Amino acid sequence: MKTAGLDVHKDSIFCAVFNGKHYSDVEVFETFSTGIRQLGAYLKAAGVLRVAMESTSIYWIPVWNILSEMGFDLMLVNPFLIKQLPGRKSDVKDAQWIAQLLHKDMLRGSFVPGERIQELRSYTRSYSKLQQRIVRMLTKMDNILVQAGIRLGSLVTDIGGKSMLSVIDALIAGERDAVRLSKLVYASKKNKENGKLAAALTGCMKEHHRFNLQMAKVEYDLLIKQSAEYIEKIEAICLRDFPRQSALLKTIPGVSRISSAVIIAETGADMKVFENSGKLSGWVGLRPKNDESAGKYKSTAITKGNRYLKPILVQVAWAASRCKGSYFKDKFNRLSIRKSSKKALIAIARKISVVVWNILKDLTPYNPALQVIYEPAKLDARIRYHQKEMERIAKLKP
Repeated sequence: MKTAGLDVHKDSIFCAVFNGKHYSDVEVFETFSTGIRQLGAYLKAAGVLRVAMESTSIYWIPVWNILSEMGFDLMLVNPFLIKQLPGRKSDVKDAQWIAQLLHKDMLRGSFVPGERIQELRSYTRSYSKLQQRIVRMLTKMDNILVQAGIRLGSLVTDIGGKSMLSVIDALIAGERDAVRLSKLVYASKKNKENGKLAAALTGCMKEHHRFNLQMAKVEYDLLIKQSAEYIEKIEAICLRDFPRQSALLKTIPGVSRISSAVIIAETGADMKVFENSGKLSGWVGLRPKNDESAGKYKSTAITKGNRYLKPILVQVAWAASRCKGSYFKDKFNRLSIRKSSKKALIAIARKISVVVWNILKDLTPYNPALQVIYEPAKLDARIRYHQKEMERIAKLKP
């Protein structure tokens, strides 16, 4: 069986065909849609059915979409897993190397979801980047206030809260009196009485500060509006295509409507792709990679994993560790004693990924009864420990 390897670039595609013994001449195609279709016609004429390519930036996406429509068996491969031999790095040899590895079944394909998931994923990833832009814009407005000598950000708990935005609107409108500005702030009584709030609102706001603040606020308002539109679109798709999965994921402590949508978009909502919960945890990047030599582990650090799903699961873990009476809260508290809180949080995120896998595999809601907070044996051991401690302390009493 003939196989083909594609080395995809921004403006060109290098294609090599391998029949098990010999390579054909490496052909170069343009990355326009017409060029990709010419590539498909060339592969069909050569009798190729299986095609592999590297996941080069976003340039592989149109190649994948068009060739999949033409009926090819495609495989997307992480470039890290198919590094070329030293001294043989070139576009032509890269394409030949990919074709040879595919023919020998030495490639491990990356997860590429279906069209519905890709649609939802495009919205959730754009929403995630939009939230980052909103945070940057809030930081920019706070920095402008600092330049003007106004240090409200040092007193409020949220620079994107109602107090901060009300003061910004008043400053843009021309208000400069610290007393009147302080009435817009929901601050503690202590800060208001000792004059700390008024001092923080006393500054030297010049025209260029006001104008820059106004432009930043206009952009911030636009981003907030776009964020609401993205949420509406994401919820509509989840309700249309994944109503059951979305509802089941929301039964997990800490999972919101957006986090459930991100989980569906990144995992594909079909756990057949992942053999077990450990595979999902490793793919997300919540467990250490295999790095062993001579019986010794060189590193136990977690991998980078999925940069969109991993932060969401960590956020869910943080929320779940704050839910009273939950297993995750008790587990987080116990782990925090002997580990740092950040490591404990990653451990909780990994446990939540296991719960996600089981819920999406069995399509059953989260059952907190399956995760026992206090096991009888451990509870008895803790009672005996504290009794011995009380007896020991009592003996120390004069």
